[in-house]
Amino acid sequence: MARIRGMTDEKIIELYKNGLPYEKLCPMVGLSDRAIRNIIKKHGIDRRSTGRPRIHQVNELFFQTWSPEMAWVLGLLLTDGHVSKTNQSIYLSQKDEDLLRKVGILMGAEPVIAKPSGTRTIPMLIINSKIIRADLERLGMTTAKSYTVIFPEVPEAYLPAFIRGVIDGDGWVDRNGYRMNITTASNEFAIGFKAVLERWGLKSTISTIDETATKSIYRVWIKGKYQLLRLANIIYEKCDTNFVVHKRDRMNFHRNSDNSKLIAKFETAEGRVNFRTTINAHLLNQLKQNARYKDMHVNHLLESYIESFLNENTTTVIKTTLRKDRIHFKTTYKKELLNNVRSFAKENGLFINEVIEYSILNSGDS
Repeated sequence: MARIRGMTDEKIIELYKNGLPYEKLCPMVGLSDRAIRNIIKKHGIDRRSTGRPRIHQVNELFFQTWSPEMAWVLGLLLTDGHVSKTNQSIYLSQKDEDLLRKVGILMGAEPVIAKPSGTRTIPMLIINSKIIRADLERLGMTTAKSYTVIFPEVPEAYLPAFIRGVIDGDGWVDRNGYRMNITTASNEFAIGFKAVLERWGLKSTISTIDETATKSIYRVWIKGKYQLLRLANIIYEKCDTNFVVHKRDRMNFHRNSDNSKLIAKFETAEGRVNFRTTINAHLLNQLKQNARYKDMHVNHLLESYIESFLNENTTTVIKTTLRKDRIHFKTTYKKELLNNVRSFAKENGLFINEVIEYSILNSGDS
């Protein structure tokens, strides 16, 4: 394709600045879109965004001034959001479309929400802004942030809102208000998150899940109903409606006396379930001896070991080589405790009987 006579660089730049799209500009000047981009670059002209055109307005200064709302949205985006590699779009994925609309409104936009399609199974909020993208990159949100995102320097006054956003994005809260964790692939982010919790006087631990030989997943934990209640006091104060409802309710579970009565039911036979598995014969024999020594039922002692292991385990779970002489063991367990064992086993790539065995080993009585 040859340049049309009279189409100087200056003329091409003038047409480009007037907003003429490439599909019209190329035949008019006789050059390919790549050649036109080279001219634009050579003369130091700012290129127009090639991303999805923004249909609705957005407050492009939203991330330039700290506020509780800005900090909460930042926490959500650093965990559940991502930026496009090819344009100026920012995306936030959440099952709750109402939450996506709320974020859009806080950002001064009439939300553009993409419905699930193809391999994407949940709705997605789309915000298009070169300025917002640049501000988010300054705050640590890059196109490949999963393993490299840092814990941003958030002013102390806005940390509760930011932590709430992180929990709303990548957090999990036990439905009975005993445990909470956030999951991240960035060790630096995990350490920063844990440091904030500890500055607030909360007991926090980090566990590691080895995903590959070179990359790990980190979970930052808070365990214990009183710890969760204290965290809830901090992050839900004066937060308006900017939170995921079921996570707030689970964290506050033990404020309701009726809920405490519900939990107490699991201490009775009514709330117990039978479960059969195989356990290392030596450990099972040790468990029975300890139960006789303590004048306790075997299953009650085992449950105390399991609860202690689940609540106090602070390091990476490493599979221990045990002798293979496992034998069948059937007893009853509190239903909720058994569900927690199943969850813990799944999270750490273990079998249920291994969790039971490690609980006995971890007890100090074995």
